[in-house]
Amino acid sequence: MSSIVEAMYEIKYNPFEYGRYLASFYTAVDVSENNILLAQLVIPLCSHPFFNQKLFNSNKRSTIWSVFNDRSQLYDLQERIDSFQTLTEQCIQYCLVNDWLSVNEQQLSLAKCDEVNSTFLTQKSAEKLGRLFCGHSVVEIYAFLGVKPR
Repeated sequence: MSSIVEAMYEIKYNPFEYGRYLASFYTAVDVSENNILLAQLVIPLCSHPFFNQKLFNSNKRSTIWSVFNDRSQLYDLQERIDSFQTLTEQCIQYCLVNDWLSVNEQQLSLAKCDEVNSTFLTQKSAEKLGRLFCGHSVVEIYAFLGVKPR
C-alpha cells in the first residue's frame, strides 16, 4: 500500500512540474548573496493551498506582512520545508540542466539565465513570491516566517 502512496506523491510532486516554480521565482527575486537558501521556501509556500491563492491574488502594493499576516497558517511550514527538501534539490538540478537558472558559486546565489533557449510556463504565484521577497535579506525572510534553513 505504501508503494501506491509513494507513486501518487511522485506523480504530483515532481521536478518537471515544480522546476517551473523555481525558475519563475528566480526571474522576479533580486540577485543577492545566499539567495539559494530561498529556494527551500518556494515549493512549500506555492504548493500550500491557502498561501498559493493569497500569492496569486496579491498585487504590487502587497508586502510579506500583508500576505503572511495570519501567522497561524504557517504552523507547518518548517515540516513542509523538510519534506520538500529532496524535491527542491531535484528542481534546482532540472532548472540548471535546462539553462533556466545559473549558479554564482562566489555569492551562493541563483539567477535566471540571460539566454533562455527553452521556455517554461511562468507560475504567477512563484513570481509574485519573488517580488514580495525583493528588498529583504535572507535572514530577515527566515526570521519573519519563523523557520530555519536546512
